[in-house]
Amino acid sequence: MKNILKNIEGDRAIWAIVGFMALLSFMPVYSASTNLVYVANSGTTTYHLIKHIVLLFFGFLIIYGVHKIPYRYFSGGSVLMLPLVIVLLLFTLAKGTVIGGANASRWIQIPFIGVGFQTSTLAGLVLMVYVARYLARNKEKVIIFKESLWQLWLPVAVTLAFILPANLSTTAIIFAMILLLTFIGGYPIKYLASIVGMGVLGLALFVLTAKAFPNVMPNRVDTWISRIENFSDKNAEEGYQVEKAKIAIASGGLQGRGPGKSVQKNFLPQSSSDFIFAIIVEEYGLIFGALTVILMYFLLLFRILVAAKKATTVFATLLIVGVGLPIIFQAIINMAVAVNLFPVTGQTLPLISSGGTSIWMTCFAIGIILSVTADKEKIINSESEENPLDILHEAID
Repeated sequence: MKNILKNIEGDRAIWAIVGFMALLSFMPVYSASTNLVYVANSGTTTYHLIKHIVLLFFGFLIIYGVHKIPYRYFSGGSVLMLPLVIVLLLFTLAKGTVIGGANASRWIQIPFIGVGFQTSTLAGLVLMVYVARYLARNKEKVIIFKESLWQLWLPVAVTLAFILPANLSTTAIIFAMILLLTFIGGYPIKYLASIVGMGVLGLALFVLTAKAFPNVMPNRVDTWISRIENFSDKNAEEGYQVEKAKIAIASGGLQGRGPGKSVQKNFLPQSSSDFIFAIIVEEYGLIFGALTVILMYFLLLFRILVAAKKATTVFATLLIVGVGLPIIFQAIINMAVAVNLFPVTGQTLPLISSGGTSIWMTCFAIGIILSVTADKEKIINSESEENPLDILHEAID
């Protein structure tokens, strides 16, 4: 362990924030998992806590391993990973597992360890790196729209097309993040408008096709429509969940009921994942619960922006933005759903909610960010170790 700590590199503040958020998640996950025990009849609360700790442990191993990889390798790696991701998405659509008796074609079961893996989260991460690569390589070039359609948008469209049938919300989030990244990366706005139009048209055609042939994708499109229609309907299933979440937040007040004393965790089906923010507020209050969680994500966003600004290459900057902002965006959506500002999407609270895929992919993204900051540290250290006489000689020349 001492050797590992000695070899930790990169932004120490990000390490500290991520570590604190992981510790912060222990008690809420332990408390909220009673729903899984008594409603879903799944293990014990101690079992779910230990499982969460194990997932976080492997998540930090992922951060450590990834942050040791020079960030430049991720550029070529994204090109190699895209075909594999598409194959995984196809396999997931064909062989998706069933969770809690419901169709969950967005998941595949990892053999031997019994953990579900959501392939769309890996696809989103790979796409963000791929887009950052394209933008960096064409930063000094005049982008031709037709060429960018083949080189950039075709891989993006194909990947999103295989995510869409099972997961509209994730598709929309990834697409929105790609648009934001391309805007930041200098992709012409007039072309972005065309891409948005094509995306809306593609979604409309998909919905019409699915409605015309309901046996192809049963229930999915109807589920999306019902979630939007029932956004504020407390009698609908999604409305019921949000209603219970709002009750939890309101009953928590400023100071909260106290650790483990949540009442609504017994009624919220996804209390340890999608709606854990509501449980945190109910038990720890708006001051110690909500504000602490929001502050942690704000600090993480701040350090991501600082790291992006200090990056030494265009690709490094876009890479940090591309993999970092989706973490914050997902957290905002999760909290917005809990307070009924957004329809139910099934997005977890990064680093705090239970769930292996979300934790591991978030840790992978954090590792990429730390890889960039570690490279910056190496450059600074190498410059500081230069001979002062050599520096003076260069200055005179």
